[in-house]
Amino acid sequence: MTSAREEAVRATSTRDVTEWWSTAVSDIEPGSIRLRGYPVQDLISGAGFAETVWLMVLGELPDKAQAALLEKALVAAVDHGPQAPSIAAARMAATCGVGLHGAMSTGVGLLGDVHGGAGQQCMELLGQLRAESEKDGLETAVAKTLTDFRSRRQHIPGFGHRFHPRDPRRDPLLEAVADQAAAGVVEGRFLAVARELERQLAAGRAKPVPMNIDGATAVVYAELGFPPELGRGLFILSRSVGILSHAWEERQSGRRIKGPIPPPLLPAYTGASERPVPQP
Repeated sequence: MTSAREEAVRATSTRDVTEWWSTAVSDIEPGSIRLRGYPVQDLISGAGFAETVWLMVLGELPDKAQAALLEKALVAAVDHGPQAPSIAAARMAATCGVGLHGAMSTGVGLLGDVHGGAGQQCMELLGQLRAESEKDGLETAVAKTLTDFRSRRQHIPGFGHRFHPRDPRRDPLLEAVADQAAAGVVEGRFLAVARELERQLAAGRAKPVPMNIDGATAVVYAELGFPPELGRGLFILSRSVGILSHAWEERQSGRRIKGPIPPPLLPAYTGASERPVPQP
């Protein structure tokens, strides 16, 4: 060992080592597990999964109404069929011998900015509009934002759906938020912003552009006080259930190395026709 390394060892105390990964999330000792200070056996007996998710990421237990609203959003985003890239990739991976852990990580790994990020983006937009509406008024703030998005030819995250004329998950989620706003559980400010966005997006169109699952869950998570990045994390947590179930189903089929299209079909080829290799 060099003198520099020996000096580093002498200068590092046991406390330095134990505090290197210090955490306020969990406290583990022999025979004892405490999550945010609560003994795990008490959480097992007295808290549901949604309540525990809230506790782990925000640090305190929610009340029953908050937990119920969170659970609705988690349930709503669980799955959207095998045509969703994250699900399809997990199913293909499951036929390649990587096990459930590999199939799930493959599916989750596809949940990026384009496929999986719209909820976070919508939360960021709702927060921006809420702040701007305090000085300009909600209708004006939304109108300015829509003009800006249209000038850049960008779509509004969380609105419209490539498959559903009206996302069936929208109404029950927004109704639940409205109910909790009326009860004083949440403020309802983000709900108002999202509804004004929806109203102005539909203006002058033959077909409206209603909120999709990303927009509706963005409203829920924003109303409950989750930061936008955690909103994406919650979506990934929710969709992991669908990824798990599809990967497990595919494993049970016994099919090996299942590609994106069934044989004997082959992808369309658009390159050069067959040609000889030039001879020296």
